[in-house]
Amino acid sequence: MKNKNIYFFIILIFNLAITVNCQNIKSIESNDSIQLTESYKQEDLPINDYLTSELQPVRDNFKRLNAIKKWAKIKKIKLLESTEGGEATYYFQNKNLEKIITHNFGETFQKLTEYYLKNGKLSFVFEKTLQYNRPIYYDSIAKKENHDTEEFDINKSEIIEERSYFNNGKLLHQINNQDCGAPFAEEYLLEEQKRILTAFEKLLKLEKTK
Repeated sequence: MKNKNIYFFIILIFNLAITVNCQNIKSIESNDSIQLTESYKQEDLPINDYLTSELQPVRDNFKRLNAIKKWAKIKKIKLLESTEGGEATYYFQNKNLEKIITHNFGETFQKLTEYYLKNGKLSFVFEKTLQYNRPIYYDSIAKKENHDTEEFDINKSEIIEERSYFNNGKLLHQINNQDCGAPFAEEYLLEEQKRILTAFEKLLKLEKTK
């Protein structure tokens, strides 16, 4: 009888631990203070003077689209590319697709990507990644079990921002908040151009099938 009581006590503690852990994760996901939010009423501020005249039309278009308060049509599609899911939002004006916002959640990050179109072509991409210091489920117990020095702490997370400027399908320039702002090598830009355009084309195809 004594062993049976101990068994039920262990089960109770185990279920309680699972419940607390799920509640912690839920509170993290629903906390607006750690949600990356899309740009609104913003303009792109140049970090350096490189290609100023060439990039100004891209920046003007970014500011124009972010100033729109009412869209003719907004379409949302669920994404399944990351472990915690995500969503793509398509913004239309005068039957034309003007921008796409994707938000993906993972156990170790969340990423917000903003695609801005100009005359039907990709003009500007703003990628913002919130990289967690540890997975969202990594609590004090996990820290101790893994002999680690940290547990999940949103205040220790890092925000990585990357701006990509396009003209007629070509990546002209890219800025990352983790470097000094110097121009990237042409070979690297070509790789980034392929990566971004592939993701963008995939989103266009997804919208047409839903």
